[in-house]
Amino acid sequence: MADVTQQIGQGTFKPKAKTLPEAVFAWLLIGPAMLFIAIIVAWPLAETIRLSFMEAGLGGEEYVGLANYQDLVESRKFHQTIVRTFYWMFLSVGLKLVLGLIGATLLNAAVPGRALFRVLVMPPWIIPMAIGMIGWLWLYNGYFGVLSGSMMSLGITDGPFEFLAYKRSAFYSAVVADVWVGTPMVTLFFLAAMQGVSRDLYEAAWVDGAGRWYRFRRITIPQIMPVIVSMSLLSAIFTFNSFEVIWILTEGGPRSATTTLIIDTYKTAISNFKFGEGSARAVIIVILLGVFALLYLNVLKFVNRKYGTK
Repeated sequence: MADVTQQIGQGTFKPKAKTLPEAVFAWLLIGPAMLFIAIIVAWPLAETIRLSFMEAGLGGEEYVGLANYQDLVESRKFHQTIVRTFYWMFLSVGLKLVLGLIGATLLNAAVPGRALFRVLVMPPWIIPMAIGMIGWLWLYNGYFGVLSGSMMSLGITDGPFEFLAYKRSAFYSAVVADVWVGTPMVTLFFLAAMQGVSRDLYEAAWVDGAGRWYRFRRITIPQIMPVIVSMSLLSAIFTFNSFEVIWILTEGGPRSATTTLIIDTYKTAISNFKFGEGSARAVIIVILLGVFALLYLNVLKFVNRKYGTK
């Protein structure tokens, strides 16, 4: 007590401030985020799962159990939609990765005007999706589109060619438009990863007589492999859930040639007011993406172990 009195007299005594328990402080920090996730993600997901067991429409709801899922399992059309969706995803993502890798390599090279080229690669990614797809609609138009006119001028076709009027051409035309939108993001991420690779590795390989292709295979690719895997997952999820590209260009046609799971779910739940069947499709989409994400995590762990990334 005397020591405390002496400290007060000397003006050195400072009462200990009251602090919140560490656990309470942690909950206060993560509480708003958890509330946001519960309202925006958890509750809609729970409601979607509930509706998937219902025959729900504008007239009300009726519990039907697993009937909606049974109908999907027995539906050959739905099986074709799943196959088409994964083909759409792998084709589009594969092209984005290849073109993004090529673009990042070129943008990372020491060439005049490199900064300008890096800026010019961004417009497909930053302009509104609707505006970009309307531009592609004009390009694909058979009567006044640039592509059809160029093909007629070169003698490839005898008359106007409607890219979006035929099943195969419509599908691949939608893939091209989606690749146009997604490639800039992949390119910029790969470029950032390449700039993080130590120049000493390239200089040592150059001194040893390694050529450009050898340095690219043995240094660049291994060093940016974790980024490649990460971008593969992100791009796959974005492409799998891509709605605007297909809907603006074809609305899933012609004759369901461009109907993916997202388009099929929208048509069923919103256009046809079959909320129960649409919810069952949405739940299947979540399951498929969840399985794909788990596979990705295992691949990422393998890549990190192989290339020593922590």
